Amino acid sequence: MTLIDLLLLLLVAAICGSIGQALAGYSLGGCLVSAVVGFIGAFIGLWLARQFGLPEVFAITIGNQTFPIIWSIVGSMVLSLILGLLTRRRVIYR
Repeated sequence: MTLIDLLLLLLVAAICGSIGQALAGYSLGGCLVSAVVGFIGAFIGLWLARQFGLPEVFAITIGNQTFPIIWSIVGSMVLSLILGLLTRRRVIYR
């Protein structure tokens, strides 16, 4: 994997992570955080797809690595929803 392949993979992961965060309605941070959320979302999404027996719908190949676009977005959305529910501030009225 070359440096250009790695940078393209980071860019695709950041885009997928930001789309997943936008669909969830909760943003965890900036561009680098979106890339991390995109990569973690790809693992979560693929795991969910395998649990339910779903096929890999849309994946791109960069270098010799395949990256699942749809499952990365779904996994990013699930991760953002879970983290948003756990870290949301609660207002206590007195």
